[in-house]
Amino acid sequence: MAYKYFPHTEADIQAMLARIGVTSLDELFSDVPECIRFRKEYDLPEAKSELEIRELFARLAGSNKQLTCFAGAGVYDHYTPAVIPSIVERSEFLTSYTPYQAEISQGTLHYIFEFQSMMAELTGMAISNASMYDGTTATAEAVLMANAAAKKANKVLVSSTIDPRTLNVILTYAHFHGVEIELINAVDGATDLNDMQARLDAGGVAGVVMQQPNRYGVVEDFTGVADACHAKKAMFVINSVAADLALLRTPGEWGADIAVGDVQSLGVPMSFGGPYAGYMCCTEKLIRKLPGRIVGRTKDTEGRRCFVLTLQAREQHIRREKATSNICSNQSLMALWVTIYMSLMGKQGVKDAAQLSYDGAHYLQEQLLATGRFTATFSRPFFNEFCVDFNGDVDALQKHLIDNGVLGGVKVDANTIMFAVTERRSKEEIDRLVELIKQF
Repeated sequence: MAYKYFPHTEADIQAMLARIGVTSLDELFSDVPECIRFRKEYDLPEAKSELEIRELFARLAGSNKQLTCFAGAGVYDHYTPAVIPSIVERSEFLTSYTPYQAEISQGTLHYIFEFQSMMAELTGMAISNASMYDGTTATAEAVLMANAAAKKANKVLVSSTIDPRTLNVILTYAHFHGVEIELINAVDGATDLNDMQARLDAGGVAGVVMQQPNRYGVVEDFTGVADACHAKKAMFVINSVAADLALLRTPGEWGADIAVGDVQSLGVPMSFGGPYAGYMCCTEKLIRKLPGRIVGRTKDTEGRRCFVLTLQAREQHIRREKATSNICSNQSLMALWVTIYMSLMGKQGVKDAAQLSYDGAHYLQEQLLATGRFTATFSRPFFNEFCVDFNGDVDALQKHLIDNGVLGGVKVDANTIMFAVTERRSKEEIDRLVELIKQF
């Protein structure tokens, strides 16, 4: 064989090609335009020793610029207790997935059970599953879940104040499942509840999806939303930043049927975009509709406490075309990370971190407005993230901040910047950011 590490023989390849009705690999990829196909040799370096490889990656890492982060938009620079990586990297934990012979892995099932318990309490919901891939896919799964539960409706309303990346994933899932998505208008950075009611009154709505805090950092008032949804037999879905729920009113208190979001804010490093994990919680009546896995606690034949996968139909794993979702595994390594974080921090520690984030963001906004260079974009409450309009060149300002070691928010549009503050940002760092802006 030409490639000794490739397991397929030429006969294997021909058999597979014949099964799908093509005669060659070239025919298999014939729909790929020739102009974009790579026909040259790969520019790969010669083999290197371990020492040379370590030196190479050390040089690459050294080119990274460490910035003081005031950006958020779904990913936040939160504190990670030093002990977490040491525990997570233990050999019995270092895997992304729930073992397929799950019941022999009692330690894994135990921490997933604790994760579920903590997320149910944090969201104020009755039931949690064993985590999802991330917050965006969890929200898309909630849309499919609401649609599947509806008998005569095939439309889901999504607030236009939801994160655009989450919306794009929802649209992708919905397209391939035949679900119609309608956007609810926004007023002053929050969902227009009158527009939502009008769309509910038009009929055919299976669910309504909103975000808290929303894409602009605004804390929305969902008073009456659950009642309005339930009066039209639609489900109410809330996507939330997990850490903020330590102080904000929970999805359960708002009357939500499904609570989803990302757990990155619970001590998971930003890590250039992942890996993270999503959470999904729901009311008890929806437990058999949850995608993914659920771990339950029981007793073995000798009366000892043990943990098992529970309430999962065979369709989830075998008859996939009949399944509520084809997500059967989960980011359990990151669920472990979050479980350790919440255990170490405790209820009060998680609340304290959220309070510091809130206080820091409001202090920063006050200082920015005091410069005379900014105006508040919206006249609504916010948590640890907010939008301001800048009376100058946003791109030039952000370059100036980066040149001075600060990641200065996220550009929302031509004149608007969204700043985020977490418990890691000190008053000195905030004051330095403001001083750099004054110098610009």
